[in-house]
Amino acid sequence: MFLLGGIVIVTGFAFNQQDFSAAVLAREGRVIEQATTAPFRFDIFLAAAAILFSSFIGFDSIAQAGGEARNPGRSLPLAIGMAVVTVGTFYFLFTASVYHAVPWTYIADEALKRDLTAPGLLGYLLPAGWTVAIVAGAAVSLTNDLPAMLLAVSRLMFAWAEDGIFPRRVASVHPKWRTPHIAIVLSGLMATVGILGSHLAGDFFLGVDILVTSMLVNFLLMCVSVITLPQRNPTIAHDVRVLPSRRVQMPLAWLGVIVIGGFLIIHLWKDLTASASAWYFHSTPVWLMVMAIASAIYFRELRNLRRAGVDVDAIFAKLPPE
Repeated sequence: MFLLGGIVIVTGFAFNQQDFSAAVLAREGRVIEQATTAPFRFDIFLAAAAILFSSFIGFDSIAQAGGEARNPGRSLPLAIGMAVVTVGTFYFLFTASVYHAVPWTYIADEALKRDLTAPGLLGYLLPAGWTVAIVAGAAVSLTNDLPAMLLAVSRLMFAWAEDGIFPRRVASVHPKWRTPHIAIVLSGLMATVGILGSHLAGDFFLGVDILVTSMLVNFLLMCVSVITLPQRNPTIAHDVRVLPSRRVQMPLAWLGVIVIGGFLIIHLWKDLTASASAWYFHSTPVWLMVMAIASAIYFRELRNLRRAGVDVDAIFAKLPPE
């Protein structure tokens, strides 16, 4: 994955924007104006920063495997830190190389007409075989993501069903393979519906925007949990091993609430004020609709538990066994 993606980095820094303009002129007869320096706009910067939260997909799900890790209090934070540094460095080099070779004005103009990819852009500079290699790297990357994301999402659904706040049938285990087959299939189906909906809408970034909204809300709730956990559940709060001092936790948590909350407001504002031909082409109403359906299921199952005399607070007060 890194090796094939590295082709983009090497190519991007090996060629410059003049080489790209000449290649486009030779292939399409199209003249690309020289890119100029655009004025810095803080609102665009913040909107782009909010979208970048989609790059952190998976970090909020890694704790699902915490019970299977050796010394998770040390190994999981270390793994997350290493992943952020490694992948972040790769992303920065990848992006810098693309903009080194391709004028930003060309990317901005073409992005309004079609979805852009690094192989499609650098295809003007590379032989077809190298472009295929870059696409193969992207395919490997996506294939690498799928099992991990299905594992995390299906585990969540399985845990909800085990706790009784989701239909019990979802917690079924296959008699032969001993896997939560219903949770896995439902996770895959929901992901497929999301991808198909974005395709039918003709806008891949509709799905990305929904993902960004979900992740911002998720990380925001994590920060709030750090602030409220000692009052809500002192036992679990006492077992925190990463930055256990409240003098460190509280400033970081409040900083997270302010920064992530600001990103969420900007992201929602950008989506709701964008021009769209129908309401369902805005990600926010679609996200709210899905959350409303999920919340209705949750409250229905919670009501059934309480009617059956189940101590719901006791269930939520302790972590489930692995």
